[in-house]
Amino acid sequence: MSIKQEDLSGMPVQDNSSMNEYGESNGMSGMMIAGSSKSVNITNAEQLAERHDLDDISMINEQEEKFSNEHNNEDVGKHGQKIPEQPDLKVIRRKVNNYVGFANLPKQWHRKSIQKGFNLNLLVVSEKGMGKSTLVNTLFNKNIYKDENAVRSTLSTSKVNDNIEIKLEDNGENRAAAYPEESAESNNDIKIEVISTIIEENGVALKLTVVDTPGYGDAIDNTNCWEPIVKEINSRFDQYLDQENRINRSNIEDNRIHACLYLIEPTAHFLKPLDLQFCLAVHEKCNLIPIIAKSDILTDEEITSFKARILNQLTEAGVQLFRPPTYQFDDSETINLTNELYNKMPYAVVGSTNLVTNAEGKQVRGRAYPWGVIEVDNAQHNDFVYLRDLLIRQCLEELREKTDNVLYESYRSQKLIKLGIKQDNSVFKEFDPEMRQKEDKQLHEAKLAKLEAEMKSVFQNKVSEKEKKLQKSENELFARHKEMKEKLTKQLKALEEKKHSLEMSISQASQSPAQKKKGFLR
Repeated sequence: MSIKQEDLSGMPVQDNSSMNEYGESNGMSGMMIAGSSKSVNITNAEQLAERHDLDDISMINEQEEKFSNEHNNEDVGKHGQKIPEQPDLKVIRRKVNNYVGFANLPKQWHRKSIQKGFNLNLLVVSEKGMGKSTLVNTLFNKNIYKDENAVRSTLSTSKVNDNIEIKLEDNGENRAAAYPEESAESNNDIKIEVISTIIEENGVALKLTVVDTPGYGDAIDNTNCWEPIVKEINSRFDQYLDQENRINRSNIEDNRIHACLYLIEPTAHFLKPLDLQFCLAVHEKCNLIPIIAKSDILTDEEITSFKARILNQLTEAGVQLFRPPTYQFDDSETINLTNELYNKMPYAVVGSTNLVTNAEGKQVRGRAYPWGVIEVDNAQHNDFVYLRDLLIRQCLEELREKTDNVLYESYRSQKLIKLGIKQDNSVFKEFDPEMRQKEDKQLHEAKLAKLEAEMKSVFQNKVSEKEKKLQKSENELFARHKEMKEKLTKQLKALEEKKHSLEMSISQASQSPAQKKKGFLR
């Protein structure tokens, strides 16, 4: 059968020289085509279109069956791999003929994200002189700390007799004039400075909030000096929880800490106890990313051994670092890059915003020394590019998602449990009539068993009480019988004695001689 369908409104032309593949004779097909009625033409067109669809489906089934048979007959593939047996299933795959539009969803999400913007809350912690501000400026290629448009606030935490006092100030410019008594004890103060600014790159806006901690680890006694930082993280969680509990939740501002950059002093030996205690205190509350600061003073061998010792100490202490996730549909290149980002921790970085001339005569960011130039953006010189890829280019959304779905949810659950609020898990169970019937039956049987046990207990108590009463009555009867028997015995004994005495008196009277009577009759 040969069908030509050049126009939807025209009639299909059929070759009448032979029978078609559906068993219809040429004459009948010719009669159907030659019909002049409009209804007959429409019926023929619908039947032929339906047969055309059946041809497509049968052709697809034949091809898939042929393909399945060919591959099932092959035990070994091209690369020497054994091909498993395929199930004998017939699958009909039909593509969407027209454009529906859900393929445009990523573009919609992209447009919405660009309009809404992104935010990143970064906590930077280190001792004095480790280069926190330089590292942050290098990461975002902008002088964040001296930005005139940035919004600043300062939290002063003074340590006095192991008590923490927190007071909120304005921008902190006239701190010494406002609080002259704190100048003498500035070494014992731990400040929390918050800098918020909006940076833009290629039309994408990022609201960056840097939480700096000047004064951390500068005191002689650093006992519990990390508590103000932990309280700041918890307070941000509490603020977000309060926003979620409001009636109007349309404008919720995410001020939670998304990542914590902890800069380690490049001693090339071990972590100090203060470093280990801080990591233990915050690793369950924020995404911890350890960094070896000023790594240009160490050799490659020292950096490698120092990294290994740091990881061993953190592992033994049970500290969990942020691990970039891998997804099911990631290609091998993406998976390798993700694993490399994690394996490079802790990152040995060098920060600098100055331009220097390298050996090739190019202007690059780095530091110039008498023995050469160290480039910031060169992965062979330091790990700055890995830190930037992890924090900004590759895993920024993963940092935010883990903060929201894991860290914040853990804190929220513990907070609600402490407040006495528990979740009823039965609310979220799927309703299954059969399971519900079984549960009801079990509950009913348990209720009957409980009632039966209670009735048995009541019956046993009543029986025992009745037995006690009967036993008491029996004892009373026995006692009364014994008393009456003893009384009767005493009476019998008294009667016996009386009888005996009477008999004795009678016998004595019979044995005495009769006295003679005096008188005239004698």
